[in-house]
Amino acid sequence: MEDEQQISQTNEQIEIDTVTSEPELVAVSSPVVPSLNTGERKEVVKRSRLSAVVVHETIREEGERELKRSPAALAISGLGAGLSMGFSLVTQGLIHAYLPPNATWSPLLENFGYCVGFLIVVLGRQQLFTENTVTAVLPLLAHFDRRTILSVVRLWAVVLLANLCGALIFAWVIAHTALFAPPIQHAFMQVSLHSLRGDFGLVVLRGIFAGWLIALMVWLLPIAGDNRLHVIILITYVVALGSFAHVVAGSVDMLYLVNRGVISWLPYLGGFLTPTLIGNIIGGVSLVAVLNFAQVASEKLGNGYR
Repeated sequence: MEDEQQISQTNEQIEIDTVTSEPELVAVSSPVVPSLNTGERKEVVKRSRLSAVVVHETIREEGERELKRSPAALAISGLGAGLSMGFSLVTQGLIHAYLPPNATWSPLLENFGYCVGFLIVVLGRQQLFTENTVTAVLPLLAHFDRRTILSVVRLWAVVLLANLCGALIFAWVIAHTALFAPPIQHAFMQVSLHSLRGDFGLVVLRGIFAGWLIALMVWLLPIAGDNRLHVIILITYVVALGSFAHVVAGSVDMLYLVNRGVISWLPYLGGFLTPTLIGNIIGGVSLVAVLNFAQVASEKLGNGYR
Protein backbone atom coordinates (compact mmCIF):
# COMPACT_ATOMS: atom_id res chain seq x y z
CA MET A 1 0.00 0.00 0.00
CA GLU A 2 2.79 2.39 0.89
CA ASP A 3 4.59 1.44 -2.33
CA GLU A 4 1.46 2.30 -4.36
CA GLN A 5 1.18 5.68 -2.60
CA GLN A 6 4.85 6.44 -3.30
CA ILE A 7 4.40 5.49 -6.98
CA SER A 8 1.30 7.70 -7.21
CA GLN A 9 3.11 10.66 -5.62
CA THR A 10 6.08 10.15 -7.95
CA ASN A 11 3.83 10.15 -11.03
CA GLU A 12 2.08 13.33 -9.84
CA GLN A 13 5.45 15.04 -9.30
CA ILE A 14 6.57 14.04 -12.80
CA GLU A 15 3.38 15.54 -14.27
CA ILE A 16 3.94 18.78 -12.31
CA ASP A 17 7.58 18.99 -13.44
CA THR A 18 6.52 18.35 -17.04
CA VAL A 19 3.96 21.14 -16.92
CA THR A 20 6.30 23.65 -15.29
CA SER A 21 9.20 22.79 -17.59
CA GLU A 22 7.18 23.48 -20.71
CA PRO A 23 7.62 27.12 -21.78
CA GLU A 24 4.53 29.26 -21.78
CA LEU A 25 3.39 30.02 -25.33
CA VAL A 26 2.54 33.52 -26.43
CA ALA A 27 0.20 34.05 -29.35
CA VAL A 28 1.54 35.89 -32.39
CA SER A 29 -0.22 38.23 -34.79
CA SER A 30 -0.57 35.70 -37.62
CA PRO A 31 -2.29 32.28 -37.45
CA VAL A 32 0.28 30.81 -39.87
CA VAL A 33 3.25 31.73 -37.64
CA PRO A 34 4.10 29.37 -34.75
CA SER A 35 3.46 30.72 -31.28
CA LEU A 36 6.44 31.95 -29.30
CA ASN A 37 7.36 30.95 -25.80
CA THR A 38 8.05 33.58 -23.15
CA GLY A 39 11.81 33.52 -23.69
CA GLU A 40 11.45 33.97 -27.43
CA ARG A 41 9.02 36.86 -26.95
CA LYS A 42 11.53 38.57 -24.64
CA GLU A 43 14.20 38.08 -27.32
CA VAL A 44 11.91 39.73 -29.90
CA VAL A 45 11.41 42.73 -27.60
CA LYS A 46 15.15 42.90 -26.96
CA ARG A 47 15.96 42.97 -30.67
CA SER A 48 13.23 45.42 -31.64
CA ARG A 49 14.31 48.95 -32.61
CA LEU A 50 13.74 51.69 -30.09
CA SER A 51 10.79 53.88 -31.00
CA ALA A 52 11.20 57.58 -31.78
CA VAL A 53 9.51 58.40 -28.47
CA VAL A 54 12.05 56.35 -26.49
CA VAL A 55 14.99 58.00 -28.26
CA HIS A 56 13.43 61.42 -27.75
CA GLU A 57 12.89 60.83 -24.03
CA THR A 58 16.42 59.47 -23.59
CA ILE A 59 17.92 62.64 -25.03
CA ARG A 60 15.39 64.94 -23.33
CA GLU A 61 16.11 63.49 -19.88
CA GLU A 62 19.83 63.90 -20.53
CA GLY A 63 19.11 67.51 -21.42
CA GLU A 64 17.18 67.97 -18.17
CA ARG A 65 20.20 66.73 -16.22
CA GLU A 66 22.53 69.09 -18.09
CA LEU A 67 20.30 72.08 -17.40
CA LYS A 68 20.47 71.32 -13.67
CA ARG A 69 24.28 71.26 -13.55
CA SER A 70 26.10 74.16 -11.95
CA PRO A 71 27.84 76.75 -14.17
CA ALA A 72 31.19 75.75 -12.68
CA ALA A 73 30.72 72.09 -13.63
CA LEU A 74 29.61 73.06 -17.15
CA ALA A 75 32.56 75.44 -17.56
CA ILE A 76 35.16 72.88 -16.48
CA SER A 77 33.68 70.22 -18.74
CA GLY A 78 33.40 72.71 -21.61
CA LEU A 79 37.02 73.80 -21.15
CA GLY A 80 38.08 70.17 -21.34
CA ALA A 81 36.09 69.71 -24.54
CA GLY A 82 37.71 72.76 -26.14
CA LEU A 83 41.16 71.44 -25.27
CA SER A 84 40.28 67.95 -26.51
CA MET A 85 39.06 69.27 -29.86
CA GLY A 86 42.60 70.47 -30.48
CA PHE A 87 43.64 66.89 -31.10
CA SER A 88 41.58 66.91 -34.29
CA LEU A 89 43.95 69.53 -35.75
CA VAL A 90 47.02 67.76 -34.36
CA THR A 91 46.04 64.38 -35.78
CA GLN A 92 45.05 65.82 -39.15
CA GLY A 93 48.32 67.75 -39.30
CA LEU A 94 50.44 64.73 -38.41
CA ILE A 95 48.77 62.58 -41.06
CA HIS A 96 49.08 65.42 -43.61
CA ALA A 97 52.79 65.80 -42.88
CA TYR A 98 53.56 62.15 -43.62
CA LEU A 99 51.43 61.76 -46.74
CA PRO A 100 52.90 62.29 -50.22
CA PRO A 101 52.60 65.97 -51.21
CA ASN A 102 49.87 66.91 -53.70
CA ALA A 103 48.33 63.43 -53.65
CA THR A 104 44.70 63.69 -54.77
CA TRP A 105 43.64 60.91 -52.40
CA SER A 106 45.32 62.35 -49.29
CA PRO A 107 42.09 63.99 -47.91
CA LEU A 108 40.53 60.52 -47.66
CA LEU A 109 43.12 59.58 -45.03
CA GLU A 110 43.88 62.98 -43.56
CA ASN A 111 40.29 63.69 -42.56
CA PHE A 112 40.14 60.62 -40.33
CA GLY A 113 42.24 62.67 -37.92
CA TYR A 114 39.33 65.06 -37.51
CA CYS A 115 37.40 62.32 -35.71
CA VAL A 116 39.87 62.07 -32.83
CA GLY A 117 38.76 65.18 -30.96
CA PHE A 118 35.10 64.20 -31.20
CA LEU A 119 35.85 60.68 -29.98
CA ILE A 120 37.56 62.08 -26.87
CA VAL A 121 34.77 64.58 -26.20
CA VAL A 122 31.78 62.29 -26.78
CA LEU A 123 33.12 59.15 -25.12
CA GLY A 124 34.60 61.25 -22.30
CA ARG A 125 31.20 62.91 -21.68
CA GLN A 126 32.61 66.42 -22.04
CA GLN A 127 30.40 69.41 -22.88
CA LEU A 128 30.53 70.36 -26.56
CA PHE A 129 28.38 73.23 -27.79
CA THR A 130 26.82 71.50 -30.81
CA GLU A 131 25.68 68.56 -28.69
CA ASN A 132 23.85 70.90 -26.33
CA THR A 133 21.91 72.44 -29.22
CA VAL A 134 19.93 69.19 -29.19
CA THR A 135 19.90 67.94 -25.61
CA ALA A 136 19.07 71.32 -24.09
CA VAL A 137 16.45 72.29 -26.67
CA LEU A 138 14.25 69.23 -26.17
CA PRO A 139 13.37 70.16 -22.54
CA LEU A 140 12.67 73.70 -23.78
CA LEU A 141 10.28 72.43 -26.45
CA ALA A 142 8.55 70.21 -23.88
CA HIS A 143 8.22 73.05 -21.30
CA PHE A 144 8.42 76.38 -23.10
CA ASP A 145 8.58 78.82 -20.20
CA ARG A 146 10.79 81.65 -19.02
CA ARG A 147 12.71 79.53 -16.52
CA THR A 148 13.68 76.90 -19.10
CA ILE A 149 14.62 79.56 -21.66
CA LEU A 150 17.01 81.18 -19.19
CA SER A 151 18.49 77.79 -18.27
CA VAL A 152 19.15 76.96 -21.93
CA VAL A 153 20.72 80.38 -22.59
CA ARG A 154 22.93 79.97 -19.53
CA LEU A 155 24.05 76.50 -20.58
CA TRP A 156 24.78 77.56 -24.17
CA ALA A 157 26.72 80.65 -23.10
CA VAL A 158 28.82 78.86 -20.47
CA VAL A 159 29.62 75.87 -22.68
CA LEU A 160 30.42 77.92 -25.79
CA LEU A 161 32.72 80.33 -23.95
CA ALA A 162 34.47 77.45 -22.17
CA ASN A 163 34.89 75.56 -25.46
CA LEU A 164 36.43 78.62 -27.14
CA CYS A 165 38.75 79.25 -24.18
CA GLY A 166 39.96 75.66 -24.39
CA ALA A 167 40.47 75.99 -28.16
CA LEU A 168 42.43 79.23 -27.69
CA ILE A 169 44.71 77.72 -25.04
CA PHE A 170 45.42 74.65 -27.19
CA ALA A 171 46.08 76.75 -30.31
CA TRP A 172 48.42 79.08 -28.39
CA VAL A 173 50.46 76.18 -26.99
CA ILE A 174 51.06 74.43 -30.31
CA ALA A 175 51.72 77.75 -32.10
CA HIS A 176 54.19 79.29 -29.60
CA THR A 177 56.14 76.29 -28.33
CA ALA A 178 58.63 73.90 -29.89
CA LEU A 179 56.37 70.93 -29.19
CA PHE A 180 56.15 70.18 -32.92
CA ALA A 181 58.88 70.50 -35.52
CA PRO A 182 58.62 73.16 -38.27
CA PRO A 183 57.43 70.67 -40.93
CA ILE A 184 54.58 69.63 -38.65
CA GLN A 185 53.77 73.29 -37.93
CA HIS A 186 53.57 73.86 -41.68
CA ALA A 187 51.17 70.93 -41.95
CA PHE A 188 48.99 72.44 -39.20
CA MET A 189 48.87 75.67 -41.20
CA GLN A 190 47.88 73.88 -44.41
CA VAL A 191 45.08 72.05 -42.63
CA SER A 192 43.84 75.20 -40.87
CA LEU A 193 43.69 77.25 -44.07
CA HIS A 194 40.76 75.10 -45.24
CA SER A 195 38.58 76.82 -42.61
CA LEU A 196 39.02 80.17 -44.39
CA ARG A 197 37.13 79.07 -47.51
CA GLY A 198 33.91 80.87 -48.42
CA ASP A 199 32.08 84.14 -47.82
CA PHE A 200 29.64 84.80 -44.94
CA GLY A 201 26.65 83.08 -46.56
CA LEU A 202 28.62 80.01 -47.61
CA VAL A 203 30.12 79.62 -44.13
CA VAL A 204 26.60 79.78 -42.65
CA LEU A 205 25.53 77.01 -45.03
CA ARG A 206 28.59 74.93 -44.15
CA GLY A 207 27.76 75.50 -40.48
CA ILE A 208 24.18 74.32 -41.01
CA PHE A 209 25.36 71.02 -42.45
CA ALA A 210 27.89 70.52 -39.64
CA GLY A 211 25.32 71.30 -36.94
CA TRP A 212 22.83 69.04 -38.68
CA LEU A 213 25.20 66.07 -38.80
CA ILE A 214 26.54 66.46 -35.26
CA ALA A 215 23.01 66.74 -33.88
CA LEU A 216 22.01 63.63 -35.85
CA MET A 217 24.98 61.85 -34.28
CA VAL A 218 23.62 62.74 -30.84
CA TRP A 219 20.23 61.39 -31.92
CA LEU A 220 21.78 58.11 -33.13
CA LEU A 221 23.95 57.39 -30.09
CA PRO A 222 21.16 56.09 -27.77
CA ILE A 223 20.36 53.29 -30.25
CA ALA A 224 23.95 52.69 -31.37
CA GLY A 225 24.82 50.38 -28.45
CA ASP A 226 28.22 48.80 -29.05
CA ASN A 227 28.51 50.68 -32.35
CA ARG A 228 28.89 54.12 -30.76
CA LEU A 229 32.51 54.32 -31.92
CA HIS A 230 31.52 53.65 -35.53
CA VAL A 231 28.72 56.21 -35.47
CA ILE A 232 31.01 58.96 -34.11
CA ILE A 233 33.74 58.22 -36.65
CA LEU A 234 31.36 57.98 -39.61
CA ILE A 235 29.47 61.21 -38.90
CA THR A 236 32.49 63.35 -38.02
CA TYR A 237 34.45 61.95 -40.98
CA VAL A 238 31.69 63.18 -43.32
CA VAL A 239 31.82 66.60 -41.61
CA ALA A 240 35.56 66.80 -42.27
CA LEU A 241 35.45 65.40 -45.80
CA GLY A 242 32.68 67.82 -46.76
CA SER A 243 34.60 70.78 -45.29
CA PHE A 244 31.58 71.66 -43.15
CA ALA A 245 32.15 74.26 -40.44
CA HIS A 246 32.04 73.32 -36.77
CA VAL A 247 32.28 76.25 -34.38
CA VAL A 248 34.68 74.60 -31.91
CA ALA A 249 36.79 72.34 -34.13
CA GLY A 250 37.13 75.13 -36.70
CA SER A 251 38.00 77.65 -33.99
CA VAL A 252 41.08 75.61 -33.09
CA ASP A 253 42.22 75.92 -36.72
CA MET A 254 41.44 79.63 -36.99
CA LEU A 255 42.94 80.50 -33.61
CA TYR A 256 46.10 78.66 -34.62
CA LEU A 257 46.31 80.93 -37.68
CA VAL A 258 45.71 83.98 -35.44
CA ASN A 259 48.51 82.94 -33.10
CA ARG A 260 50.84 82.33 -36.04
CA GLY A 261 50.10 85.80 -37.39
CA VAL A 262 48.56 84.53 -40.63
CA ILE A 263 45.21 86.27 -40.00
CA SER A 264 43.94 88.90 -37.55
CA TRP A 265 41.12 88.57 -35.05
CA LEU A 266 38.59 90.26 -37.34
CA PRO A 267 38.48 87.52 -40.02
CA TYR A 268 38.10 84.94 -37.28
CA LEU A 269 35.31 86.72 -35.40
CA GLY A 270 33.40 88.10 -38.37
CA GLY A 271 34.27 85.69 -41.13
CA PHE A 272 34.20 82.38 -39.26
CA LEU A 273 32.91 82.43 -35.68
CA THR A 274 29.71 84.41 -36.25
CA PRO A 275 28.45 82.68 -39.44
CA THR A 276 29.48 79.23 -38.20
CA LEU A 277 27.71 79.75 -34.88
CA ILE A 278 24.54 80.81 -36.70
CA GLY A 279 24.74 77.82 -39.01
CA ASN A 280 25.42 75.29 -36.25
CA ILE A 281 22.43 76.54 -34.25
CA ILE A 282 20.13 76.41 -37.26
CA GLY A 283 21.30 72.94 -38.24
CA GLY A 284 21.27 71.51 -34.73
CA VAL A 285 18.06 73.08 -33.48
CA SER A 286 15.74 73.54 -36.45
CA LEU A 287 16.62 70.55 -38.59
CA VAL A 288 17.06 67.95 -35.84
CA ALA A 289 15.64 68.92 -32.46
CA VAL A 290 12.49 70.62 -33.74
CA LEU A 291 11.77 68.09 -36.50
CA ASN A 292 12.25 65.08 -34.23
CA PHE A 293 10.22 66.73 -31.47
CA ALA A 294 7.47 67.39 -34.02
CA GLN A 295 7.57 63.73 -35.02
CA VAL A 296 6.99 62.61 -31.44
CA ALA A 297 4.36 65.27 -30.77
CA SER A 298 2.42 64.42 -33.94
CA GLU A 299 2.53 60.72 -33.05
CA LYS A 300 0.91 61.50 -29.69
CA LEU A 301 -1.66 63.71 -31.44
CA GLY A 302 -2.41 60.94 -33.89
CA ASN A 303 -2.94 58.45 -31.07
CA GLY A 304 -5.36 60.90 -29.47
CA TYR A 305 -7.42 61.16 -32.64
CA ARG A 306 -7.63 57.41 -32.94
